[in-house]
Amino acid sequence: MLPQIGNLSSDQRRLLKLFKSLDESDQASLIAFAEFLHQREESTDGDCDQELSLEPTLIERPEEESVVAAIKRLTSSYHMLDTSTLLTETSSLMTSHLIHGKSAPDVIDELELLFTQQYEVFRDNKNSEEDT
Repeated sequence: MLPQIGNLSSDQRRLLKLFKSLDESDQASLIAFAEFLHQREESTDGDCDQELSLEPTLIERPEEESVVAAIKRLTSSYHMLDTSTLLTETSSLMTSHLIHGKSAPDVIDELELLFTQQYEVFRDNKNSEEDT
């Protein structure tokens, strides 16, 4: 159940005010980014049922894709990665697109490289653990 408007914290009121000031496209981006952050939070809850494969399930990149959709796609593809380790760089890339106007295809290329590199680190760490 959501709190009543009068019961919102100052941060919640500020976020709502910012949200209302955005155009529809930016509102959708903000919601998608909040969902990404929420998903990161859920992945750290240690869900024991989630014995996932250590191999990525690569989802093909569509011809037209938003940065937010790419983040969701890559997070799903590389489900074994801890999204908290990707948060800073992902946020920085999202900012370069939303605030600084970097093109979506360029940002998505960098996101794909970031996720690939993080997967290689993950795989190397798993291999090192198995060797010990």
